[in-house]
Amino acid sequence: MNICLQLAEKGKGNVAPNPMVGSIIVYNENIIGQGYHEKFGEAHAEVNAINSVKDTSLLKKSRMYVSLEPCSHHGKTPPCSDLIIKKEIPHVIIGAIDNHSKVSGKGIEKLKNAEIKVDVGIEQNKCLELNKRFHKFHATGLPYIILKWAQSKDGFISRSAADLKKGKSNWITGQKSIEYVHQQRAYEQAILVGANTIKMDNPLLTTRGIDRKSPLRVIMMSKPIKNKIYNILLDDLPTLIFNKELHEKEGNKEWVQFDGEIKSVLKNLADRDIQSLIIEGGATTLNQFINQNLWDEAHTLTGNILFNNGIKAPQIVKKKSLIKKIGKDELIVYDNR
Repeated sequence: MNICLQLAEKGKGNVAPNPMVGSIIVYNENIIGQGYHEKFGEAHAEVNAINSVKDTSLLKKSRMYVSLEPCSHHGKTPPCSDLIIKKEIPHVIIGAIDNHSKVSGKGIEKLKNAEIKVDVGIEQNKCLELNKRFHKFHATGLPYIILKWAQSKDGFISRSAADLKKGKSNWITGQKSIEYVHQQRAYEQAILVGANTIKMDNPLLTTRGIDRKSPLRVIMMSKPIKNKIYNILLDDLPTLIFNKELHEKEGNKEWVQFDGEIKSVLKNLADRDIQSLIIEGGATTLNQFINQNLWDEAHTLTGNILFNNGIKAPQIVKKKSLIKKIGKDELIVYDNR
């Protein structure tokens, strides 16, 4: 099952809103086939594992291991449980049950009805953790939310307006941290910031540091922006601008009128099948999510620099689940699940 998980992780950033899944086929304690879900809309892990077996006559005498319950419904591909039954694989070992309403035990039931031996719950916690975004989304109807910010050694997220006017740099972290942030963006489906971040920093919010797809950009503000001095309006990347006044679409830019509530934004994103969201806003936006307890993880990067004064970074009162060095910076991850 651990080999299945290693395979599954290769699909990270490429399969959402589907889950990451890995599968191996074992005959006489030798792996004779393996596969993982490589890209959304393409073959699932079980199909790829079966197709990799050279001598298909061995399938009737083999065990299949798969990190998530085989699907039982027609989506972009046929049901994997039907293929397993067709190939007469006698024993299937499953890591975790798929909590998607269209599956949720139905795949297991179908296999058992075909008199296939089924074992469930092998390395279950690891299997659930791998697809924490997928499982949270289908359990609650809301995206998995990761807060992210950089702060100075003395706890400031930004310099004071006076220091910025004097031309002092607001940059906090080093190159390694920049690469980490771009990689993290590539793993999530959407990224959200507030009006102040757009107006003060004019960010791109892309994965320009690596060759990976950029997330959907989500901006949350009261008054809509249409001025093309801002980077988010100068390219053709998909961008949603939630505001209280305007509702229209222009190419890949969409202005969405909303009531100003964070939950309205999250519900709208969920309706678009967005299962994960990274918040890179300023202190105001981040504190809104913290105060409403609308977050699952928080990633803070502390740079090797002192600001002495400025805008205080958000405070997280939770146990640290990870501390590690990224270049000269320190990453701390907090878990709110």
